[in-house]
Amino acid sequence: MLARRFGDGGASPEGTEDNELMRRVLTRKTVRRYSEKLPSEELLDLLTACALSASAKSDFQQASILRLRDPQKRAAVGALFPSMPWIGNAPVFFVFLGDARRLNRIGELRGKPVDNSTLEGFFNASIDAALAMQTLILCAESSGLGVCPISVIRNEIDKVAEILALPDLVFPVAGLCLGYPSAEGFVSLRLPRAVTIHIDRYDDRALSASIDDYDRRRDAIHAIPKDQQRSNAEFGEAAFYGWSEDKARQAAKAEGAAFPPYLRSHGFTFD
Repeated sequence: MLARRFGDGGASPEGTEDNELMRRVLTRKTVRRYSEKLPSEELLDLLTACALSASAKSDFQQASILRLRDPQKRAAVGALFPSMPWIGNAPVFFVFLGDARRLNRIGELRGKPVDNSTLEGFFNASIDAALAMQTLILCAESSGLGVCPISVIRNEIDKVAEILALPDLVFPVAGLCLGYPSAEGFVSLRLPRAVTIHIDRYDDRALSASIDDYDRRRDAIHAIPKDQQRSNAEFGEAAFYGWSEDKARQAAKAEGAAFPPYLRSHGFTFD
């Protein structure tokens, strides 16, 4: 499982005890195709309870979960992202929210002035929501469900926020499609651990060679077709189009431009 996930010749688990949770984490997959079978309401309730049992900064508990059930609202959100039909047709769609509003309201209820519009408030609420989402993902997969996180909803934040009726200081971190898989996903090869794990000091001196090696190994497993190369009109067609070329092109075309002004106009000062 480690070889399939990393393929980097790194540390082996030999000598450690078998662990079912670790097996599931190492083999987890993104799933975008789902059967028509609906998860039970009892299971969904249990999954959200597990999600909200995740770690929370200072016990502030600044995550909220919005389940989008209304067919018209689901269709409206899905229509914003036509290249991702699974947003509209997944059996279940959650939106994980960073909720900096609630702490402000609690301060008002208790007569204590709270300003949670700061960068720290935004950061803490974002992390709480992300931890809750990842916890739900792992619990859902352990129940035979498949999931697909959807961060692109932030690219259309104004429209998404209107559909979801989000108040000031509440913002989407990501959506999550969920259902029983109708097709296998694949285990995505991760960056070599020599690049992402550091001991005692940060050291990226070997980044270039490691990324080149990773690109070749990943391409051999899951090559990106020529017709999926990004921004060829701007960057030209690449003879070899590896993961790093794809991600550099993606990052060069800034995403989420509407997100910062939305946050500033809806309560955040980032002071």
